[in-house]
Formats: sequence, structure tokens, C-alpha cells
Amino acid sequence: MTVDSPQPAVQRLLGPSTNLASPDGSSVPPAPRSGGAKVRVLETATRLFYEEGIHSVGVDRLISEASVTKATFYKHYGSKDNLILAYIRTQHERVQQRMEQLIADAGSPELAVRAWVAALADEVNDPDFRGCAFLNAAAEYHDPRDPVREVVAMHRDWYTERLADLLQDAGHTLPGDGADELMLARDGAMSGAYAGDAIAATAALGRVVERVLAA
Repeated sequence: MTVDSPQPAVQRLLGPSTNLASPDGSSVPPAPRSGGAKVRVLETATRLFYEEGIHSVGVDRLISEASVTKATFYKHYGSKDNLILAYIRTQHERVQQRMEQLIADAGSPELAVRAWVAALADEVNDPDFRGCAFLNAAAEYHDPRDPVREVVAMHRDWYTERLADLLQDAGHTLPGDGADELMLARDGAMSGAYAGDAIAATAALGRVVERVLAA
């Protein structure tokens, strides 16, 4: 949940948004596709906010790179703040869709958790990986009451609950605690892979996962 130069790494509020579902990964925004003006603006924001950071990208640049007029931008989004919320909500929906598909394809909760690790490993080794979009967004908004932080918190609550569901289905004795461990290990792997050695980071995540599954 992102930048050309590293930024600090650090569910409920969802509204309608354009579906930009990606076939792989869970925090790298999907490649842009063609569409109407509203879609182009969101695609442009998704790329720029992730690559360069939310605060560093101004409205004029978004308008220019999306090839829309200022009137069109404000007609569809009203403000940059609204576009930021559309961006982060869309990323949540994409992660949610990807996770549910991964679980459906896995065949068992244990296999789903291991497939989740494999998907994360693929993601952090993508040349376009710039860290977790949600952790990066949280790093830019210090106030936990900010609407962006509320969406990030909603996303993380959903994510942890979904991992807990999988561990409960797998027979884990303390699925909530196990899910907290997996989420923390996931955060560390995402940050460590971006700042350092992606192979070492995901290998460490895999070891944590195996210990949690064995509990």
C-alpha cells in the first residue's frame, strides 16, 4: 500500500469506485487501462500517488497527465481530497478481490495462507514495487482521524479479520493472535523487501507463516 525515492513504511468507508482489479500482487496498483475521463484521472492518480507519494503530486499535474480539463476533473471528483479517497478505496477493493480469488482457488485454508505468501513474494519482486500503498498513505497522514487514515484502518481491520478466518478454519488455537502475527510479518516483509533484500524478507515471512500454521 509509494514512491520513486523511499518513503516511510509505516475497513466500512467504502464507496463506489472504478474497478482496477489486478491479476497479481496486493499492493502494487494495476497497470492503467484506457477509459473515460473519470477513469483516466483515477488511473493517473493511482500511478502517480503510488510512484511518487500523494502529497507530492498536484492537481495541475494530474489534469495534464490524464489529458482532461480542469472543469472535467472537478466535475468528477470535486477536489484532490476526494480523488485521494477514491484511490485508496479502490486499492482496498482490488486487494479484497485478489484475496477472495486466492482463497477460492486454494482448496484449503492452509494452502490459501501459503498461496498468499507466494503472491506477496511475486509482488515485492516486481520492478514497479514501491512498498505497500496503505502503509505509504498512512505515513503521509499523521492524524488517525483523517479520512485517509480511516480507510487505511478499515482496510487493515478487514485484512487481519480475513487472515484470522483462515487460521480459524485451519484449526489454529488462537486465530486472532496468529492473524496479528501474520499481519505484522507481512508489514515487515513489504517494508524490508522495498528497502533491502526482497528474497530475505519474503523467506522470513514464510518462516513466520509456517510457525503460525503449526500452532
